[in-house]
Amino acid sequence: MAKPALIKKLFERFEADKPDPRTELNYTNPFTLLSAVALSAQTTDVAVNKATAPLFKLADNPADMLALGEARIMDMISTIGLYRNKAKNLIEMSRILVSQYDGQVPMTRAALLSLPGVGNKTASVVLNEMNIEPAIAVDTHVYRVSHRLGLVDAAANTPDKVEAQLMAIIPKHWLTRAHHWLILHGRYVCVARKPKCDICIVRDLCPKIGVETLPLL
Repeated sequence: MAKPALIKKLFERFEADKPDPRTELNYTNPFTLLSAVALSAQTTDVAVNKATAPLFKLADNPADMLALGEARIMDMISTIGLYRNKAKNLIEMSRILVSQYDGQVPMTRAALLSLPGVGNKTASVVLNEMNIEPAIAVDTHVYRVSHRLGLVDAAANTPDKVEAQLMAIIPKHWLTRAHHWLILHGRYVCVARKPKCDICIVRDLCPKIGVETLPLL
């Protein structure tokens, strides 16, 4: 894993470039955030935003989402992956929020994980975005960048192991934002094929681990 001095230099660069990084998913409240994150599994943020723009205009709370019904939701999100199962989960999630939480999104990991369609990564994104609990949700971008920059070692060959190592080495004052920095860096600069090293703000600090050496995700 990276030494503290390298970690400090890396995240100082990221902070100087983007002091206040945020999710690229569009949301207006905790419910629309939770819904958007749940819908984003195996789907791009751009595709989710296109689907949720009209959806959230009609239903930005659990009660209104229930009123739309599963068939209507399915039709409105049919452009994103796994839309049938996601529509079903969104209805069941809304039903539980109305019946058990007075229409509010519970802000504890245990409660979030009890909701249909909400896994550890979704819970981490929501808690981190709402500044409730620092977390690093490891998607393919975070996984790739963490290995390429040498932030984690070869033993971190699963998302959970990458998350554990990152949480252990990144200073607390950067944790909430680190998730976004790593995702954005992987999405726009340190891409899977032909990384854009010429525009990378940390290229002089990168050990340049080739993608072919990464453990399979």
